[in-house]
Amino acid sequence: MASAYSSEQIDLYEEYISLPSRYRRRNNPALTLDYLTSLHIHHISTIPYENLLLHYSPDHSVSLDPQALFTKIITNARGRGGYCLEGSTFFNHVLRALGFQVYTAGVRIRRRSTHDGVPRGNYIGWFHIVNIVTLPNTHRYMIDVAFGGDGATKPLPLISGHSIQNLGTQEIRLVYEPIPQQIDQSKPLWIYQYRNGPEKEWNSSYAFNEHEFLPEDFEIMNYYVSTNMSERNFQTKNVLIVAFVTGEDEHGKEKIVGKRMLINGDVKENMGGKTRLVKVCESESERVEVFREFFGISLTDKEIGAIRGRIRSEDFAKRIYFYIGGSYHYLTGSLHMVDQIGGQTGTVPKFKFEIMSNLTSPWNFLNTPDG
Repeated sequence: MASAYSSEQIDLYEEYISLPSRYRRRNNPALTLDYLTSLHIHHISTIPYENLLLHYSPDHSVSLDPQALFTKIITNARGRGGYCLEGSTFFNHVLRALGFQVYTAGVRIRRRSTHDGVPRGNYIGWFHIVNIVTLPNTHRYMIDVAFGGDGATKPLPLISGHSIQNLGTQEIRLVYEPIPQQIDQSKPLWIYQYRNGPEKEWNSSYAFNEHEFLPEDFEIMNYYVSTNMSERNFQTKNVLIVAFVTGEDEHGKEKIVGKRMLINGDVKENMGGKTRLVKVCESESERVEVFREFFGISLTDKEIGAIRGRIRSEDFAKRIYFYIGGSYHYLTGSLHMVDQIGGQTGTVPKFKFEIMSNLTSPWNFLNTPDG
């Protein structure tokens, strides 16, 4: 099936992500790993992972229509990206327009522990997607441009146990084996794993098989992810942005050297070492300014107003930290008036305190957005 994007649209995309001239469509580059890697790096360092449509749009809905995605990300040029289903759908059409042999596969992500933020829980239903590319030399790669903080920053070969360097000291790999929940253990899956140093243990983040998923499958996934308001749905309960930063390695080749992240009212940064807190937003207007200052994202007045009745930054910023038994804990409080149905200011004040306990640091729970 042909890409939804024209040659003219691809030219605009290449200009938008500042793709090097040698890899521009008009120069007819060979479909090599270097070309694919350059696309991946320039894409994720220009187009952020973000779920703002779920919180800052009047109808709080997400369209996977390729032309709607192109308009949002490229034509409007307001720094926007998308969450996993948007980002990978958009990139799939880009790759197809450039001549790559590629298809999309559904992914089961793994729940993260509330103790330290590491994925240790069960694998849940289809919640994420990746692209699988076969190069002319028949080598196959998983491309994931929309997973978040611990996502791959370059193509990852479908070779079990073959690790590559990711951001900083982090290594990533795929292993081909069944997941514990499977009844039939004779049918392995590709499991995406990371570890934050050679001496660290491997953590399994998500699993997928090689079956092609169709746009109709993603529409069902998108409907669930974007409309499910349960506490277990990370997407509708949190405002998320992840933007990657580029640099050069010792040989002058481009690479990802860092990332900036926002979850609700907290801005963090990791430039290849440890993650540090950069800013805590104290108001909604401050958070909107953070979108622009730290991530280059601008919203319209109508979009800014759509957050009413949703996730507000001040509901997450007022925290009291304390230290007990070798672990950080925090108490959060929010005092606001919200009509959850109408999304407008109501008449009944609600006050809520929550305790998030047993975090090895205050930020581990916020480590990586998934999906």
